[in-house]
Amino acid sequence: MSKQKLHSAKDSSDRTLLVGLKIAGERSLLALDDSLDELTLLARTAGLYVVGQTSQQIASVNPKTLIGKGKVEEVKALAEELDASVILFDDELNPRHQRELEEVFGESRRVLDRTALILDIFAQHANTHEGALQVELAQYEYRLPRLTRAWTHLARQAGGGGGRAGGVGGVGLRGPGETQLESDRREISQRISQLKKELEKVRAHRGRYRAQRKRARVPVVALVGYTNAGKSTLLNALTDSQVYVANKLFATLDPTTRKVELPGGREALFTDTVGFIQKLPTTLVEAFQATLEEIKEADLLLHIVDITHPNVHEQAEAVLETLEEIEAEHVPVLTVLNKIDRLDDPEAAQRVLEDFENAVAISALRGQGLEALLAAVGRKLYETLSPLDVLLPYEQGALIALFHEQGQVDRVEHTRKGVEIQGRVPGRLLARYSPYLKNSRSVTAEAD
Repeated sequence: MSKQKLHSAKDSSDRTLLVGLKIAGERSLLALDDSLDELTLLARTAGLYVVGQTSQQIASVNPKTLIGKGKVEEVKALAEELDASVILFDDELNPRHQRELEEVFGESRRVLDRTALILDIFAQHANTHEGALQVELAQYEYRLPRLTRAWTHLARQAGGGGGRAGGVGGVGLRGPGETQLESDRREISQRISQLKKELEKVRAHRGRYRAQRKRARVPVVALVGYTNAGKSTLLNALTDSQVYVANKLFATLDPTTRKVELPGGREALFTDTVGFIQKLPTTLVEAFQATLEEIKEADLLLHIVDITHPNVHEQAEAVLETLEEIEAEHVPVLTVLNKIDRLDDPEAAQRVLEDFENAVAISALRGQGLEALLAAVGRKLYETLSPLDVLLPYEQGALIALFHEQGQVDRVEHTRKGVEIQGRVPGRLLARYSPYLKNSRSVTAEAD
């Protein structure tokens, strides 16, 4: 959608008050204060100027306003005292919360939540047609149930990367009549349907491209990690390329693929992907399916971790949870502990390594540890073999040939149903053979 920012920092219309919430018994990766610190970074990335914050611990969510009635009045008074025109919640507001809070705080103040903010940041940073389509879809699906006469925030982003959304760009800016709202809902629903069709074409195109790569026998390594962990910096260091890098959250969204030479002269394709974050909006995960399939279909994941971050373990857990959510937990993972150059004690890197299974410590910025990293990638892709016992139909000739080319064949038997092959293959190939396993337990013995 439109890349126009929410306004420049310190603009009076962008003075922002943060509101955090801790619900008793509800699991959260980050402590309340840490989550608000992260929300501050997100706000700054979007161009907002944070003037204060407040929080509340409650036993259960208020069905009308999320936070308690007394806290609502406290937030309203604090916003007036700080001259805050934006009230930003760290948790997603449902449509009712949105309506009730907007009514209490008045039309002079915008009510945003973390989801709306992340969608806005994505809108600013989507530089390709595909990225713009994905963000636009996520924003419209978020907007649709929240349309009210007072619903004006993010209206600037309507238009789809420079106006592709056409007639819905003014949603929320015209009269309050019910007829207008119904018209807006209908137009947005039509646009959502159109965007899904366009993105389905993108997914089909990516699928054909991945099929070509598989036929070329070049393995794919996807870089994943918490936002700002250093994925783009690492890709630049490994390939001497110029992928955009910035010290801000979600600096790059669009996947970039480069060829990397591994020890022994073998090659792999390394793909930089969108950064993850705690409370990643569901609408974004759904809209970015075409991009996230690059992760699901990869042969190996490099999980880039910022070793210097105070919440390093929580960030790593957030990434692993997202991988599970997008059904990519079957892909082998090599953990890469980045930014060791920032550690006061070099020995600390080695100690942190002990906390992560199957990890390599590096500094992508300084080029430290890259040889060891590439050696580890080579071992995972080519040298580590896992036992496999499959029955391959005769029409799966490519898989039969691949087993002979890159695996170790111990036994072959031709039957009426197909070719039974028992042996060992690189761990990165296990997913391709999973539909044809004779013994489901044959993949559990994968070596690391």
